[in-house]
Parts: sequence; C-alpha cells; structure tokens
Amino acid sequence: MGMSEEDELKSLISTNTEETFLEVLSRLKDILGRKSVGDQKDLEECKQNLYNLGVLRYCSAALKFNPAKVLGSYASITQMADLLSTCCVGNGSVGEQDVFRRQFLPSVTDNILFLAHRIMNRAVPDKGQSEMIRLFRNVYNSLSWLLRAHTHLIPCVLHSKHYESVQMSDDDEVSAVILTMWYNLFRTNSAVVSEMESKALHSITDDIVYKMSSSSNPVIGSTAVKILLLITEQKSCSESLQLHERYKGLDDMVLKDWRGKGFDAALMQLIHHLQSEDLENRTLAQDSSEERVRAACVIQAAWRAHQTRCRLKKLPRAVSMLQRSFRERRRQRQAETEIRLAEEELRHQVRLRRQRAIRQFRQRQLHLMEILPAEHLARFLGELENRAALLIQRVWRGHRERRQFKQNRYHLRQHKAAVTLQRAVLAFLKRRRSQRNFAAPWKSPKGLTETRRAELKRRIEEHISLHPSSVVSTEGTLALHEQAQSMLQQHLMTRGSDRAQEQHRQALVAQINTDMELLLNAPSLKDLRDEDSCLFLSRSGPVATRARQAHNTLLRSMHLPWWRRLGDEFSSPETLPENDYDMEFETLYLGGR
Repeated sequence: MGMSEEDELKSLISTNTEETFLEVLSRLKDILGRKSVGDQKDLEECKQNLYNLGVLRYCSAALKFNPAKVLGSYASITQMADLLSTCCVGNGSVGEQDVFRRQFLPSVTDNILFLAHRIMNRAVPDKGQSEMIRLFRNVYNSLSWLLRAHTHLIPCVLHSKHYESVQMSDDDEVSAVILTMWYNLFRTNSAVVSEMESKALHSITDDIVYKMSSSSNPVIGSTAVKILLLITEQKSCSESLQLHERYKGLDDMVLKDWRGKGFDAALMQLIHHLQSEDLENRTLAQDSSEERVRAACVIQAAWRAHQTRCRLKKLPRAVSMLQRSFRERRRQRQAETEIRLAEEELRHQVRLRRQRAIRQFRQRQLHLMEILPAEHLARFLGELENRAALLIQRVWRGHRERRQFKQNRYHLRQHKAAVTLQRAVLAFLKRRRSQRNFAAPWKSPKGLTETRRAELKRRIEEHISLHPSSVVSTEGTLALHEQAQSMLQQHLMTRGSDRAQEQHRQALVAQINTDMELLLNAPSLKDLRDEDSCLFLSRSGPVATRARQAHNTLLRSMHLPWWRRLGDEFSSPETLPENDYDMEFETLYLGGR
C-alpha cells in the first residue's frame, strides 16, 4: 500500500460520517483484494498498517451507522463487518498487542453483535425478507471467523446483551444460525472446548438443550446433536461437565423427539456417550460407597469422642454456673420478699397514722362540743347532719347519673349530633335566604298586558286624586325622590353590617348554650382527664377573676375552725387582693372557650 493510499484513507476516515462510508469500503476491498493474491507477509503488514492508521477503528464504529443514511443499507454494512473480521485475523504482531487484544477486539465483537441484533429485528417480523436472513447469516459467519482466531473473545460474546437478545429469539432460522456458528467453531478448533471455562461451556450447553427441547426443526436438532457430540468427545472437559448429571433424561428426550429425522448415527453415538458416562458414574459410586461408609463411621466416632471430651471439660463450669444462677435467683426472691414486707409495713403504719389522726380529730371535736353552749350545740349537730345527708345524696345522685349516662350515652350522642346538624342546616338555609333576598333584582310582574297596564295606571291616578301630595311643585317632588333614594341606599349599605351583627349574636347564644351543656354534662374531678380540662377553660377576664375569687374564699373557709363557719364570719368573696388579677386565666376550671 503506497503513501498516497494511506493519505487518502486518513483523509476519508477523519470525518467519521456516513458520506465517506462507501468510498472507504470500496478502497478497503480493493487494497485487500490486491494484497491477498501476493505474499502473506505483505498482507499481514497491510493489516497492521490499517490498524495503526485507525482504519479498523473507523470500520468498527461504522457498524453502528444508520443504515438509512448509507447507500446500500444493511448489505454495505455487512460487507464492512466481513472485511473487519478478515483484517482482525492474521494481523501478526501488532505494536500495541495488549490494547489490540483486550480493548479493540472486544469492541469489534460487540459492534458485530449489535449489527446482528439490528438485522434480526428487521428479519424476524417479516418472514418474507430472505435477504435479511442471508445478511444475518453472513454477520455470524464473520463473527465465527473472528472467534476461531481469537478464542479469548468467547466470554465477551456470551456476556454481551446483544447476543442474549438474539439468543432469546424463538425463530428457527435465527437459532439455526447461532448453533451453526458454535458447531463450526468447535469442529475447526477442537481445543476450544478444553480451554473454555465450565461456566461458559454450561451457558452454551444450556442454550443448545433448550433449543433442542423447544423446536422441531431437523436442522436445529442435527446441529445441536453434533455440537453435544463434539463436547462429550473431549475427555478433559467431559469429566467436569457431566452432561448426564446436569440434564436428567436428556438421552430419553433426544431418542424420543429426534429419532428418524436423518441423523440417527450421530444421535445414537451421543446416546451411547451419555449412557456410558452414566454407567461409569454408577460404577464409581458403587466402588466408593463402602469406603464412604467406613469413612463416615470413623468421622462419627471421632466427632462423638470430641463432643464427649468437650462436655467433660465443661461439666465443672456448668455446675458452678448452675449454682451461681440458683443462688442469684434465691437472693432475688429474698430481696423481693423483703421489699414486699417493707411495703406492707409501710401501708400498716399509714393506716395507723390515719386512725390516730381521725381519733385525735374526733376527741378535739368532742372537747369543743363540751364547751359549747346548749343552744349552739343543737344547731351545730343539725348542720353536721345536713352536710352528711347532702354528701350522701350528692354521691348517690352522681352515681345514679353516671350510670344513666353510660346507659344513654349513645342516644345522647345521637341527640347532640342531630341538634348540631339541625343548627348548621338552619343557619345555612337562613344565610341562603338572606343572600337570595339581598341579591334578587327587581323584576316586573309577569303577564303584564296592555289592559292590565291601563287598569294599574287608572288606579294610580285615582289614588293620587284621593290622596294629593303636600308637595305641589316639581322641584319638591324631585327633592323628595332624592331623599327616598338616599334613605334606600343607606338601608342597603347598612343591611350587611346588621346581618353580620345578628349572626354574631346568634353565635354567642349558641356558644352560651354549648357551654351550659358542657357544664351540665361535665364529669367528676376524679374522672377528668388532662385533655378534657381544655374544654372548661375561660378566656373572659371578669369571669375568670370572679371564679378565682369564689374558689379562694371557699378554700379559706374550709381551713377555718368549725365554730368560725357557723355564721358569716369569714371574709366576703366580694373583695379580692390585687395580686390575683395577674394570674393566668387559662388555668381556671371554668366553662366556655
């Protein structure tokens, strides 16, 4: 290849577009055609120069060009893939050998698979496109030619997402092309099977067995059987592959489905290999069964002896741990018993103190009763009896009301819900009526005819004649009309505020009724919860002040001696210290919100 051709190819591939694709393809075909008929060394040197100049990289990238923008479409790109695979095979010693093998060749493989996937998507939907199937077969022939020379690319093919997409196709022609590629690869280079890893080989055999079981095409069956036969004939890998163990019933399946399809010799040879492999496995299993039993007995005896020695070593520690846990448990029980006795003693002492306090209080009460005059004593005893009766009655009524409230709680809740709904509906209907009356424009009476208009005019004239106006002049009439209009306008302007005030009054009345219901249905103090106390807080300063005043007066009266509470001698609740006005009113227990 002269310098002029190198310069021309450099200038053509510098743009890296679809316009120069056909020219690069034609020049590359011409160069390779002339070099192939000459010396082999010249051909290898030409391929090296093409790689060093970047022509092969351009060809690899051109496989992803848009076929619609390339003259010749898929046929031209398929020819480029064929030339690219030819240049990658027999390239001799490239300067960057590691980069060529580990980076460039995997990218070429991926681009060829991308082209095959694109052609398959065009060929499979339309079965009549035999040309696309032929191009698809040519692309895989190029890939097979590349894999024969560089077997390290097989894992790249198996891990490619484009190969997986093509492999998942159920089309018989696509499956036949894939199986033919693997058959040609294994037939031409039998050492490939021995060099491949078990994982990659298992992936290929899984695909082959699946296509055999899911298709009835004789081409697929024959190719699959031949591939499996080539794999089983490799003694180095058949021992690790174990087809008969991996695919149970494979021999019965191929004998049942593929017998009499034209390749019985290869089929019977494969079945013979599978059965002989199974027979060898059974013989080895029988020979090694007795040794396995003896080995298992020896292992079991050694393990049991080891467990026994470990238990004997752990026995003293286990006894000490058992004793320690027993003593700890007994100590805990003793501590719990002491705590329980201390609590019982404390409760007993509290009861004794209460009894002693009650006894002292009653003795002081009897002593005071002895020094009281007779006329005051009878009144005091009567008050005590009245208070006791009131207390008993209050407790009984509270118990009765709570019991009735629990029984009628559901009905009360329904009644309150009905009252709330009725109140809301009535308020809504009233607002709608007021809005309708306010916004309704004046409308002329319907059905007003000429006769009706003449009659109304006559009545108006009669009324004016019977009730003459005090204002006779036109100016006075206009002034009276303007006054009436201003009064009407003022009424219309103030009607909204009056309605708002009326709604505010109704809301206050509803709030007062709600507060009354809350106070009437309020639970006792011992049943009151923290969240329920928020319902009885007042925001009114005077109300809260008055309630605080009455509460403080009642507390002071409760701490007075009994003889001070006989009359009205304690301070009146009308007076209140000034410091009580600075309190937080939200902490008072009052009705309201």
